[in-house]
Amino acid sequence: MKTDVRFPSNGTMLAGHLHTPDTPSSKPSPAIVVGHPATGVKEQTASIYAQRLAEQGFIALTFDAAYQGESEGEPRGLEDPFQRADDFRNAVSFLTTRDDIDPERIGVLGICASGGYVPFAAQTDHRMKAVATVSGVDLPGFFRAGDPAAFEALVAQAGQARSEEAAGKPVRMVPVLPDSIDESTPKPVAEFFDYYKTPRAQHPRSIGAYALRSVDKLAQYDSYAEVDKIAPRPLLMIAGTEAATLPFSQGAVAKAGDTAELFEIEGATHVDLYDRDEYVTPAVAKLTEFFKQHLA
Repeated sequence: MKTDVRFPSNGTMLAGHLHTPDTPSSKPSPAIVVGHPATGVKEQTASIYAQRLAEQGFIALTFDAAYQGESEGEPRGLEDPFQRADDFRNAVSFLTTRDDIDPERIGVLGICASGGYVPFAAQTDHRMKAVATVSGVDLPGFFRAGDPAAFEALVAQAGQARSEEAAGKPVRMVPVLPDSIDESTPKPVAEFFDYYKTPRAQHPRSIGAYALRSVDKLAQYDSYAEVDKIAPRPLLMIAGTEAATLPFSQGAVAKAGDTAELFEIEGATHVDLYDRDEYVTPAVAKLTEFFKQHLA
């Protein structure tokens, strides 16, 4: 069952969906917060994982990040990594207030960019008892890897964008995908396009762009620099063997220590793990095993 919920995050109301098992438990249940990719919304891949986890007996919360989707916040499309981390902390706070949830058995799952924000938040929020990611990525690291000079140019422009907003001009937006693709389009771009800009998963509130002034915040942020602080709590990172972003999970697990595990899904690309059943099914099976063990 899916229920609409609202909860505050630093003075901003966030819109969420609470996914619950069809047969409710007579005792407080374990719960998992599930985060969406950058420029995505709760109705896309996060919803798929939340529904699957609810079928396994967990209560799962998805939500739109502040400034995005149905959640409040101006300017629209701001990608603030520190707010995103706080959104997860505040989602956990919301869950602890519910009588049907055991506050000592709350886990977190981040997909794509949320797979960077979730471990970042968990480094210092010890209420997050088990931490997992799917196709995790450090967003500024991803941008720098694609075109370092272009990213630094955006950093240089971010301050001017702030000045323009202060003068009452429209928020400058940066599109993350082209309007069309062809044979020359890089494979990672083409697979994101196929997900976000076709009937496969397109959604009217998934705008495919972010506010330019996000970049000066992103440039100061590193998802995995202190990922070892999660220990002794467990960290599971799931990634496809064909994902261009696989090195992010490999590097984070190597840095996180003995309580971290990398689980690779053979043949899967980054976006395959968003919704392709042949890859999502083994990912959910591993997540179910992980969360049942550590939220027991």
